[in-house]
Amino acid sequence: MIVVDSLLKARQADGKPIRVALVGAGFMGRGLVNQIVNSVPGMDVVAIVARRPEQAVRAYTEAGLSGVVEVDSPAALARAAAAGTPAITQDYRVAVASDGVDVVVDVTGAVEFGAHVALACFEHGKHLVLMNAEVDATVGPELARLADKAGVVYTGCDGDQPGVQMNLFRFVSGLGLTPLVAGNIKGLQDEYRTPTTQKAFAERWGQDPHMVTSFADGTKVSVEQALVANATGMSVHRRGMLGMDHDGHVDELTAKYDVDELKALGGAVDYVVGSKPGPGVYVLATHDDPKQRHYLELYKLGTGPLYSFYQPYHLCHFEVPTTIARAALLGDATIRPLGAPTVEVVTTAKTDLAAGTVLDALGGYHYYGQAEKAAVTRTERLLPVGVAEGCTLVRDVPKDATLTYDDVALPEGRLVDALREAQAALV
Repeated sequence: MIVVDSLLKARQADGKPIRVALVGAGFMGRGLVNQIVNSVPGMDVVAIVARRPEQAVRAYTEAGLSGVVEVDSPAALARAAAAGTPAITQDYRVAVASDGVDVVVDVTGAVEFGAHVALACFEHGKHLVLMNAEVDATVGPELARLADKAGVVYTGCDGDQPGVQMNLFRFVSGLGLTPLVAGNIKGLQDEYRTPTTQKAFAERWGQDPHMVTSFADGTKVSVEQALVANATGMSVHRRGMLGMDHDGHVDELTAKYDVDELKALGGAVDYVVGSKPGPGVYVLATHDDPKQRHYLELYKLGTGPLYSFYQPYHLCHFEVPTTIARAALLGDATIRPLGAPTVEVVTTAKTDLAAGTVLDALGGYHYYGQAEKAAVTRTERLLPVGVAEGCTLVRDVPKDATLTYDDVALPEGRLVDALREAQAALV
């Protein structure tokens, strides 16, 4: 949103920058700190929360900041922020409760921990920006409801594919067209990838092997497209989406979908492997007005009934400051659930799993995620991928079988399970 740059410059001129606390100091967190510090006027990173303080110090140092102090109370953090001193803490509650913080950014990707961070933000009146799609896909509808009750903004981020798709969806809708497909362009899809197969790639780019695996095995694209579905009311054609292989231009996808089927679904989220230009996103839409269809053909968008709109890139942490500003200055969410979920992400066995197995983390060795209609997930008691970690299998599960709640024993006392129960009441 171009208006954001003017608003941020005004905040800079007034000496009232947006004060940001990051929870997480990994690969993406470090990139975001560097972006805000060196490229975004009117915004300051006042605190970084990290279990390992040295990671937070590294993030500041790589951004060119020094004189970092460790704080152990909200008041101490507020004093550091007022003095312009970069602060770190190991306790997210210190940052969330501080008067020196306006917006919290969750950069962890952890579902249970992310749920705790979210509730703390709402309790203390902090806007929450998620670079944690996993928690949003699991309990986002309930968290959005609680954020509304608290009067704060709850939002996914610009730059990640869901946010980019939602921006494009809003743009296309604003032109008077009806979006019927929101899609993600992928370069690879192999459900059986593991941290072992992805180790070399992860090391090359300084990333976590589990995170890289979640992209390769399809879990991440399922999570991302579930977010788009839940923000637009769209659905999926089938479990796992269509996921077509197509090495031509994304514009050619207009001939690959059945418009009547799309309308019956209320629109569908999807992904395609190998299309150009990657790694972007696309929205396919119709227009009911023949006069406007004439203009669309004149403007080289073809004869319909589907028209292609796309963005050939998504710049992740580079664009997140826009989300922060939209939340703090405009009260606008980039992407957030409409209400009850329309699509969930379910847990499917990556290999034969034996009773007694304690399921590992997302992007691991045990399972991959698939997008599925929320109604099917509910009826068949399918296990959401965001609650799978730490569950113990009570019986054998064969490869490629989708797990149900009856297949597992849940860990006791988890917040995510309580939020899932509350979220079920939204249906």
